[in-house]
Amino acid sequence: MKKIFKYLLFSNILVMSCSDFLVVEPDQQISINEQMSSKEGVLEALNGIYRDVEALLSARESIYSDLQGGNLTITPGTNDKIIETPEVVENSYNFSDTPQESDYSNYYQTFYEIINQANVILSFKDNFTFLTTEESNRLQAELLTIRAFSHYHISLYYAQQYGFTDDASHVGVVYVTKPLIAGIDFPARESMLNTYNSIKTDLDLALSLFSSVELLTGPSYSLFNSINTKALYARIALQMNDWELAFQYSDEVLKTSGISLTPKDNYISEWEKNVEPISEIILEFTAPRNSDGNVSSSISSHFIYNSNLNYADYVASGDLLNLYETNDIRTNMFLEISLPTIENNLEIEQTYYFTKKFQGDAGTTYMRLSELYLIRAEANARQNRTNDALIDLNIIRARANLDLLNSSSSILEEIFIERRRELAFEGHLLFDLARFKKDINRTLGCIANTCNLNYPSNFFILPIPEVTINLNENLQQNEGY
Repeated sequence: MKKIFKYLLFSNILVMSCSDFLVVEPDQQISINEQMSSKEGVLEALNGIYRDVEALLSARESIYSDLQGGNLTITPGTNDKIIETPEVVENSYNFSDTPQESDYSNYYQTFYEIINQANVILSFKDNFTFLTTEESNRLQAELLTIRAFSHYHISLYYAQQYGFTDDASHVGVVYVTKPLIAGIDFPARESMLNTYNSIKTDLDLALSLFSSVELLTGPSYSLFNSINTKALYARIALQMNDWELAFQYSDEVLKTSGISLTPKDNYISEWEKNVEPISEIILEFTAPRNSDGNVSSSISSHFIYNSNLNYADYVASGDLLNLYETNDIRTNMFLEISLPTIENNLEIEQTYYFTKKFQGDAGTTYMRLSELYLIRAEANARQNRTNDALIDLNIIRARANLDLLNSSSSILEEIFIERRRELAFEGHLLFDLARFKKDINRTLGCIANTCNLNYPSNFFILPIPEVTINLNENLQQNEGY
């Protein structure tokens, strides 16, 4: 019997959430034709996609890169006071994830569901006579950006980084640009070169279509627009070793966005508020609120400290803390909390460092202006424009109250370290280690069976979930799994 690929275009779909998109009961479904027949229905579908993206990025996927790379360690249990790896990340944390029970199988599946939702709406775009030209263009631009964004994230988790082979000929991901039909479509993985080219194609078209009209209500920083799409493009280009394009778009955002770097005097206090994003935000996926106006879920669930009987699993590792110099203002970005901990069968008081970035009702920070300075610095350094790179690096160092660097002899290493300090807990470290072709060295606070991993390794990426492999006869599993 012919296998069936999971991500299908059903005749009846209610576009509200990842699960609803595929499995609502027939008597609760709304015909896709009906959903796409009005402006209200289309915007409801678009809003549903944003909700799904936020829900995915604020879930345990948000700690993956920092935990694997070594920025995070684990708190003791509130009841037994014993430090143990949370079961939901046990396999991946030990670099022993499996296709059968992958800790992050939901990540792979949900992002392809999001892609399929975007493709369904795009497939109806010629029928949207109820939209003005500007509205139609804006809708297409946001959906194309979401499609590129989603494929990029899948590539980070499930494909070796772009420079893994000299010509990026190694396997990338399945790039889907249309709704998939049951029993007919069995797409294969593209090379990383083709994956990146497809991402560029979507982003280039999106940037040509963005208009000033806004389709959804809400803060501009919580929806894709021309500015944060250029910032996203800069990040992706950097990860794909496209230094000139990374420079072009980071430079453009820095010069034309109208966003300013958060001043040194406000840096700590703005993070501590956690009610609204830091002023230099470029893109944040805002925490959703329920009908009572209260935040229903937040990335803070992984990092929060409320009391000694109510705190999250993840805190800063000693490896990260040791990177901050004494006069660095970012040493004030931690709540120093003493917790009773069982060590060698004895109960002791031990200090843990909870980040202030994600307390309270924090949204999921995705891009800040600080990152754009560091992207432009690295893009310049990679092209031997070291003096320009030093200027941007020193802007971030000066804001952190660090001495300015006068020598560019180790500029790339300095940029790497500054990215680790400045962007900690924001989901970058593992992918930076891969791009720099560095080993993973987790020392202080690591409780995994395997703490260190030499680059290159099969286990810098995750296995594609077996259920998906079984449903697509052309889908190639990652090496080592």
